[in-house]
Amino acid sequence: MRKKILLLGSGELGKEFVIACQRLGQYVIAVDSYLGAPAMQVAHEFEVLNMLDGAELDRIVAKHQPDLIVPEIEAIRTERFYDYEKQGIQVVPSAKAANYTMNRKAIRDLAAIEVGVKTATYRYATTLDELKDGVAVAGIPCVVKPLMSSSGKGQSVIKSQADIEKAWNYAMEGSRGDLKEVIVEGFIDFDYEITLLTVTQQNGPTLFCPPIGHRQERGDYQESWQPMPMNPEHLKEAQEMAEKVTKALGGAGIWGVEFFITKEGAYFSELSPRPHDTGMVTLAGTQNFSEFELHARAVLGLPISEVKLLRNGASAVVLADKESNELPVFSGLNEAAAIPDSDFKIFGKPTNRPFRRMAVALTYGNENVNELVEKAKLVAGMIKVG
Repeated sequence: MRKKILLLGSGELGKEFVIACQRLGQYVIAVDSYLGAPAMQVAHEFEVLNMLDGAELDRIVAKHQPDLIVPEIEAIRTERFYDYEKQGIQVVPSAKAANYTMNRKAIRDLAAIEVGVKTATYRYATTLDELKDGVAVAGIPCVVKPLMSSSGKGQSVIKSQADIEKAWNYAMEGSRGDLKEVIVEGFIDFDYEITLLTVTQQNGPTLFCPPIGHRQERGDYQESWQPMPMNPEHLKEAQEMAEKVTKALGGAGIWGVEFFITKEGAYFSELSPRPHDTGMVTLAGTQNFSEFELHARAVLGLPISEVKLLRNGASAVVLADKESNELPVFSGLNEAAAIPDSDFKIFGKPTNRPFRRMAVALTYGNENVNELVEKAKLVAGMIKVG
């Protein structure tokens, strides 16, 4: 059962996926736009190319003739995936899922209109004037996001009329690819956010990981913890929504489905058809399988009987604070390693830039998740990137 896997996107999440695949005897070609990306360091082969170039994608697929194509980032010419499926290549989770979820417009319309799950009030805008009209509908405060971006890039909150033009310009700066359009969402007065890792299988029931809580800054996650204590009815509602949306998209794999949880219940926010950054907490041994192991097993068609919580856990990111094109140097590792019931993973990124995620600190045990988060932040704070 040795499959050839073409991984499109080779960051830290891709690296852990490759490791999981290697442990199952698979062959992986890692692709990214720059040399030395984390997943390239553990794959059998690698390619450097612009994945928004459809001709280049076609060339690489023809060259390697993969059994599976696994997208790990948004900035890919995903409309080519339909043709690859016709060629008999398995696209993960499916060409439809990859194409829809790389664009917030497609996935939001599918969730709100086709499937009918609860979402925030929203409008789209391709110009500053359209954004002003959208803000009038969504109300202030509201959130503006590029339709194509990753890791929170280009996202901002409009708190007054004076913020609208700044939000438009910031969204355009953070937009990936050639799609220059934004979504403006009415602000939901939520108590907290969760990531519900959802596993769809080729021949088996949809499974759910225990909910993950997280905190964001600049649109990017800073800490996450598992499980997130929550009302069982609200969790059940989120699970039902996640199953509806993933079923409409089709295919097997792990999905990071994000929800706002209010006093009234769950509101669908976003969905990623791949391991989620907040799910790095599963590297702390919180579950019987990490999110990366679940993704590998699901896409390979290996049956997963259950996902169960083994212990509580938390994660905290380690960020770079300066620009450097030299190989990063880490200090404080001895001190961090001395903290009981903790761990850290260094991603191996070849360069620094401010706020770039370079490593993650992990903690685990039976303590309250709030205590584990504080310990994870302590460990992360000891690790310095030079």
